[in-house]
Amino acid sequence: MSPSPRRRRTNTDEPPRTGAAAVDPEPDPESVARSIALRQLTGAPRSRHQLAEAMARRGVEEAVAERVLDRFTDVGLIDDAEYAQMLVRSQRESRGLARRGLAVELRRRGISDEHAEEALATVDAEAEEATAREILRRRWRSGPGVDPQAQARRALSMLARKGYPHGLSARLVREMVDDRGNDPWHTAGGLD
Repeated sequence: MSPSPRRRRTNTDEPPRTGAAAVDPEPDPESVARSIALRQLTGAPRSRHQLAEAMARRGVEEAVAERVLDRFTDVGLIDDAEYAQMLVRSQRESRGLARRGLAVELRRRGISDEHAEEALATVDAEAEEATAREILRRRWRSGPGVDPQAQARRALSMLARKGYPHGLSARLVREMVDDRGNDPWHTAGGLD
């Protein structure tokens, strides 16, 4: 019995090709770049800078990446101004970051200064203070055995990591300490 015609191969050393390799043994660089960008954007919104970094890690030439990113920007799949606004909203809500902490996040994700300033302008001082006050209220621990100075230092450090100015942080921590009846500010080593 002879083998069926579908199974017959001309070169027995080479495995059969399937998928995209059966059609195109050498994929088009722009197709590769588009695939990378679309895969990245499917998971979550990304900045143009983040997409360019993802393409560079996969060996896409800079000129090809620029063409694809320009096209994605033209059709609205990439919008750094909108991404900056969304990032500011989500990071304030989820992590309680202050303007300074948000600026660091925007810079880290490659957002231009112009787009960052626009997004940060939406954060007003009153909202920032209210967020800091709420963070302190949720994380403040008091009771027997809790050193008020250590608690105040931890609270100041936590607010500093989130980007809150020292003056605001110190005032809010002082209010929390005063509300709890402990006053580490007038003892040796106070944090004024």
